[in-house]
Amino acid sequence: MADDAPTLFSPTHKLFLLDGMALTYRAHFALIRSPRFTSTGQCTSAVFGILGAILDIIKKEEPSHLVCVFDTSDPTQRHIEYPEYKAQRDEMPEDLSSQLPLVDRLLDALNIPTLRIPGYEADDIIGTLAKEAAEEGFEAWLVTPDKDYHQLVSDQIQIYKPGRRGGAPEILGVKEVLAEWEVERVDQVIDVLGMMGDTSDNVPGIPGIGPKTAKKLVAQYGSLEGLLDNIDKLKGKQKERVEENIEQARLSKRLVTIQLDVPHDIEFESLRRIGRNDEKLRPLLMELEFETFGKRLFGKSFSIEDARSASARQQRRTEIQQSLFDEPTEEKTLEDVEHQYHIVQDAQGRGDLITRLTGADEFAMHVLRSGSDPRRSRPLGLAFSLQAHEAFYVPCPDEPAETWKLLDEFRDVFKSSSATNVGHEIKADLATLKWNDFDIDGPLVDTWLVHLMTEPEMSHALSALSLLYLNYRAQDGIESTEIGERTLDELAKRACERVDITLQIHRRLMPMVKEREAEQVCYEVECPLVPALLSMEHQGIRLDVDAINDYSNVLQDEIDQLTARIHEAAGREFNIDSPKQLGVVLYEDLELEKKPKKTSTGQYSTRETELERLAAKHPIVADVLDYRNATKLKSTYVDQLPHSVDANTGRLHTHYSQTWTSTGRLQSNAPNLQTIPVRKERGREIRAAFVPRDKDHLILSADYSQIELRIMAELSNDESMVAAFTNDEDIHSVTASKVFKVEPEDVTREMRSKAKMVNFGIIYGISGFGLQQRLNIPRAEANSLIENYFEKYPGVTKYIDDTVAFAKENGFVRTLTGRRRYIREINSRSRTAVNTAERLAMNSPIQGTAADMLKLAMVRVHAVLRSGRYQTKMLLTVHDELVFDMVREEADEVMPVIQDAMKNALPMQVPIVVEMGTGENWLDAH
Repeated sequence: MADDAPTLFSPTHKLFLLDGMALTYRAHFALIRSPRFTSTGQCTSAVFGILGAILDIIKKEEPSHLVCVFDTSDPTQRHIEYPEYKAQRDEMPEDLSSQLPLVDRLLDALNIPTLRIPGYEADDIIGTLAKEAAEEGFEAWLVTPDKDYHQLVSDQIQIYKPGRRGGAPEILGVKEVLAEWEVERVDQVIDVLGMMGDTSDNVPGIPGIGPKTAKKLVAQYGSLEGLLDNIDKLKGKQKERVEENIEQARLSKRLVTIQLDVPHDIEFESLRRIGRNDEKLRPLLMELEFETFGKRLFGKSFSIEDARSASARQQRRTEIQQSLFDEPTEEKTLEDVEHQYHIVQDAQGRGDLITRLTGADEFAMHVLRSGSDPRRSRPLGLAFSLQAHEAFYVPCPDEPAETWKLLDEFRDVFKSSSATNVGHEIKADLATLKWNDFDIDGPLVDTWLVHLMTEPEMSHALSALSLLYLNYRAQDGIESTEIGERTLDELAKRACERVDITLQIHRRLMPMVKEREAEQVCYEVECPLVPALLSMEHQGIRLDVDAINDYSNVLQDEIDQLTARIHEAAGREFNIDSPKQLGVVLYEDLELEKKPKKTSTGQYSTRETELERLAAKHPIVADVLDYRNATKLKSTYVDQLPHSVDANTGRLHTHYSQTWTSTGRLQSNAPNLQTIPVRKERGREIRAAFVPRDKDHLILSADYSQIELRIMAELSNDESMVAAFTNDEDIHSVTASKVFKVEPEDVTREMRSKAKMVNFGIIYGISGFGLQQRLNIPRAEANSLIENYFEKYPGVTKYIDDTVAFAKENGFVRTLTGRRRYIREINSRSRTAVNTAERLAMNSPIQGTAADMLKLAMVRVHAVLRSGRYQTKMLLTVHDELVFDMVREEADEVMPVIQDAMKNALPMQVPIVVEMGTGENWLDAH
């Protein structure tokens, strides 16, 4: 601390006394222009501000003792002596008063004691405690924005005024108070306050005497009493006003004087700071929707998404059950319901069951398997249900050959194209059959997927659906590790119950699908996609392990060279992977930024966005970004992919999830092939290691061109945009001509590049600030580009306005196939939340429709490859691309078939373009 700064008295005994009401008011009105609200409409500005101030105090000042003091509604001595005291104050705003219980709960969760003494104001209580604490050797800090507290400052008592919006606090000791009030002694602050009065507290003071005059009079006469003793020395109107208001002046001084003798029984030991109560604090932060504070206190795993939608989910749950059940009933279990579950172990019983299954319109099925990985597990039994409360379990023999024979008996059932197979998370069941050489050809319904499409925000677990739609509590599932310990009866009962309730839930969901207009997305997109994905997972793709190991060595050489260059530029060796050490090099050693950004932990920020902004200032920054790119590629992909090759098949078998994203995009994992970088040369090189299965095949890549822009043209029906695509014009050049207001032939490469960013940015709701950052252009130019865009494409403007309006009215948006995305915060009272929600509202139908089109294409391609008996196989999907192992001799015939299936997957007026390429590896094909 600087020499002229307030001196700390005792670092080990620091009592912080918080004026609760003053801080609450200040925090609330500090955000009055952009108040914070939860998704339910609860204002939280004051709670947010107080929490931030307290956390800063705890972190930076390390108080040994803490207490928060509040006023009460009881009259004080000041009210008795002067009834007009504070009488003019407006009633507390409702948004503020509603937060007072939340402030109390916050302090309780932080284990900070609160203090209220009827008949005394907070400043009197704080003054008394501060004086006594100082006498007992404490350093007392008064946390308040209230200027009245300045009269209390001494060598042991200081003012701590929290900064605004996270800024540095203002600390006032004796020197600062004397300078601010222009007095010689701290106690003279009372005289200045008494003379000038206080309109906020309705303290009258002496009419005509403001702060400047009061300070001069105190400097001249020493005190109010000194002034009154020398009235004869005053002149004119000032003398007249003082003479007429002598008693009022004395009253005013009494009113502004903080009492230092409030009776209490507080022991300072009871104010000792202890750790927070996480059991109370965590759910409170969830309720308040303070995600930033939650992550700061509880780590990155903290998320408020569940809390935000919990009330909506509960409301919807109640609505569903009220529509299904006339009156509330108790939950039922298997013991409460008459049921017939059969174990079928003989050939005659299996034959009878097969006859019933092949003649049925629909049935539920489940394959009980020995482990969680279909590639490594074997079928233990088959379960079927054709009607509620009846099910059959067919155990499989222990010998694999005998199991195959048993499955073969059911081949007609599996190959039936008429009966609908119903399952819950059915892909896992079908995968077990697939890896045992059995496919199901009939239509499929997955209750998990159907429920995801109809109620995307609710739990889709079978146990949850059973409670919700059947008011039935199912038995706990059996872990794969426990199967060997279970009896046949136990396994049969669990498997039969599963298919029984799956069939019942399916029949409950069918009318809801129709009610929500989700038939297409359920029964034409998601459910038929399951066999296509399953086939792709089963096929896998060949990886040239030698090639990728060679590339690993190449990357290591580049990393070594970059490391040497970075160390040379820094003038010393350091750990480049350490953000802390890197920050010191960039901001302290090289001084690339005068006021660098810092993280919540106080470290210099070395995030990629920050480094990209600084790249032009020093070559070391570009090298660091290059180093990070190379090391991430090597560790995340190049060195890991060979370990994912299946030892039995020699191929990579990724797993596709249909339920991962809210937009409908597929997610691949184990390994994740969706995120292999392709924008930079290094990332593209990884694709060169993905090769055909043999010399008779080529890799075929089929990629939708500018699909999201074409869908935006379709959804907006903007004449100019539709015409550009219909006439096969370069949409980026067309847009450049419009936003820069030049003739098409005068569009430059730079104009087209900027227009391209605008085209794609508009889809994601880019702002003028965002475009400025992306293009590194002046804000005025960025704003002008966006304004010109909406002027020239009025249909897009209308689409955005109409979509946002629909979301505000209905709480969701939807794709062309009926996929819904709920956007709860679209009607929030927080402008920030609404801005984010509006961007989601306009973008989700575009992204979602693109995802649906790709899925429909995969369904169609899978079907035409099978019906045409082609040997070409669909292997991967990445973003808007499909990748195939194509038989060379089939190229001329199969490529147009695939292209046609993709182009017409979701018919539109806007032409859909599919670009295709072939090669000896994925890189060459793409």
